[in-house]
Amino acid sequence: MPSSPSVPPAPPEGFVSLFDGTSLDGWFAVPRTYDRLWPDGPTVRDLIGTLPDDYEAMAAAHPARWEVVDGAIEGFQDPDHPGYGGYLVTERQFGDFELELEMRHDWPADTGVMLRRRRDSWAGFQVLVDHRKSGSIGGFFGNGTGGFHAVPYVLDATHDDEGRLTGLVVEDPATSLESMTPDKPALLHRRGDPGEFLARWDCEGWNHLRIRCVGASPTITTWVNGVLVAEVDLATMEHPHYDADAVAGHLGQAGHIALEVHDNDPVFGQARWGSGARCRWRAIAVRELG
Repeated sequence: MPSSPSVPPAPPEGFVSLFDGTSLDGWFAVPRTYDRLWPDGPTVRDLIGTLPDDYEAMAAAHPARWEVVDGAIEGFQDPDHPGYGGYLVTERQFGDFELELEMRHDWPADTGVMLRRRRDSWAGFQVLVDHRKSGSIGGFFGNGTGGFHAVPYVLDATHDDEGRLTGLVVEDPATSLESMTPDKPALLHRRGDPGEFLARWDCEGWNHLRIRCVGASPTITTWVNGVLVAEVDLATMEHPHYDADAVAGHLGQAGHIALEVHDNDPVFGQARWGSGARCRWRAIAVRELG
């Protein structure tokens, strides 16, 4: 969906812009630090035990950077102390809404859009934009809300002889960095066709993401370039560490929207966020519902 690199397009009818194209007014940045996996549950450190002892201090001292370049928000790791992530968070909170935006990210760059995020922790629902091997674009993850991974399919990339990205493909399970097990798509209420997604994806330009989030324990639906990717019904979804009532009480019925720059965790390293990689967002607009 082309638009001027310096003048933000008018938002769709009924939508309000969250980004003026020139500044980060209305947003604030926080480091990406780990917290509890679900309300009153263990922390990430408790469960996996692979984080360095100084992780929290280093993550707070060297968070992701955010700046406006040519009418887009660009997020990236601190170039002097890479490896740590962060979030760019809306000052406002939103309950039921539709969100539309354009995105263009380097490969690999593991990012996403947080919904109903708490201000004081990483807890919320994440729409994944994992532009990296074994990633999902348009699936879901439960940050601090159960650690569920609800995705319809996972992706890989093709490259030319000089290493330049030429397209996305559905990943070969034999080469996966993160297993695509049957329980992951089973969490979804609806899932789209990967062939339709791949036919619409522009690996060289901007891609359009639409998100709809409705309900106390919301149903969240995603479309990329007009193609349905996935829908999860968080009122009825069953997962070993997800309790709809506990999560609704923890998050409330409204929360912040946030953009993510992931860290280089001990499992993926630079396969999750490449050296010098950036994620880019523009034409961000919301329509509140109800």
